[in-house]
Amino acid sequence: MERSGHVSAQGEAQSAEFVLQFSCFPRTQRHPQRQQEQHFSSLDDKPQFPGASAEFIDKLEFMQPNVISGIPIYRVMDRQGQIINPSEDPQLPQEKVLKFYKSMTLLNTMDRILYESQRQGRISFYMTNYGEEGTHVGSAAALDNTDLVFGQYREAGVLMYRDFPLEQFMNQCYGNVNDLGKGRQMPVHYGCKERHFVTISSPLATQIPQAVGAAYAAKRANANRIVICYFGEGAASEGDAHAGFNFAATLECPIIFFCRNNGYAISTPTSEQYRGDGIAARGPGYGILSIRVDGNDVFAVYNATKEARRRAVAENQPFLIEAMTYRIGHHSTSDDSSAYRSVDEVNYWDKQDHPISRLRHYMQSRGWWDDEQEKAWRKQSRKKVMEAFEQAERKLKPSPSLLFSDVYQEMPAQLRKQQESLARHLQTYGEHYPLDHFEK
Repeated sequence: MERSGHVSAQGEAQSAEFVLQFSCFPRTQRHPQRQQEQHFSSLDDKPQFPGASAEFIDKLEFMQPNVISGIPIYRVMDRQGQIINPSEDPQLPQEKVLKFYKSMTLLNTMDRILYESQRQGRISFYMTNYGEEGTHVGSAAALDNTDLVFGQYREAGVLMYRDFPLEQFMNQCYGNVNDLGKGRQMPVHYGCKERHFVTISSPLATQIPQAVGAAYAAKRANANRIVICYFGEGAASEGDAHAGFNFAATLECPIIFFCRNNGYAISTPTSEQYRGDGIAARGPGYGILSIRVDGNDVFAVYNATKEARRRAVAENQPFLIEAMTYRIGHHSTSDDSSAYRSVDEVNYWDKQDHPISRLRHYMQSRGWWDDEQEKAWRKQSRKKVMEAFEQAERKLKPSPSLLFSDVYQEMPAQLRKQQESLARHLQTYGEHYPLDHFEK
């Protein structure tokens, strides 16, 4: 099956649903400057400008923004979980599909419990992943476990698929003594060196150029690995996205830019974010092979990510995947999405086009899952989450002395002075602080 090049007019309708293809300029045009250097001495009346590959025209005409009309959305399953084109079925074994499903539903259960705990004042903040579970698990399953992940903040399912313990999710959200980040980060800012998941940082889109730098380093080291960088369509409006895309293309870095287009940048709908055809349309402008997939179809996400990874390693070039999905939950516990979207809109995606229900239909049609198994797993998964939750809640907070460590190899005098000042303050006014909740 051909997986590169343009979608032909004749095959466009089929490609929209069936055929995995990455769109970009023809391979021979990736380096127009080098092409033109070869023909610089030609006597033909052709453009010799080093910045573009083109022909002269003699008619004044502006390019229309919709020159690429409606980039198709690749999918494998329909909304009822039926395979549309058998040749695109990844033919995954039952055990792996069950891991997909259990990772997605366990994440969903954890989201519900931690969201409720924030509402009860037990943690300070939370962000759910409702409706986007397929983008996390489908992409994570297609990666090698050593591939480096740069997330934005709504990719907990990637860590879930990589078997990050529930206890560590809870420890991080509670910022307790067993938190890998030592209580220094807001909840949901996960990180795990062992699982090659770079710690989340709050500023939007800063991870994009950082990920490109890591990919360039991997290329220089011939590490046979890639970097995947997740971000939302809102983050693609940041200047860091432009810098990252351009560096990745010109330096030919083995990276996958994975955009979760969930319809909203907090309260701003996509109709107010951009005028072009989404994020995938930007890829060709940078010389990046790009594709748009149905993010609620875990198999479509898996196929696209797997092929992008294979080619990124083999060809040392970046790929852009735009996964179309929908953020069912509020942006965060600081948001009330009922102020800017209707209940009917949310209910449609929750009831009619949810990635979990779509995969469940697929499994049931093959006799791999039934209502009794569903009931037992829901009960079991809730029990597992609650046990981890209760353990994390009982643990002490890290020692206040850790505020000053892990930045400098040798603590500078100014920082040591601040540490001593805090120690004197707590010794004098300690009764005004809940120090019994902190490790000594």
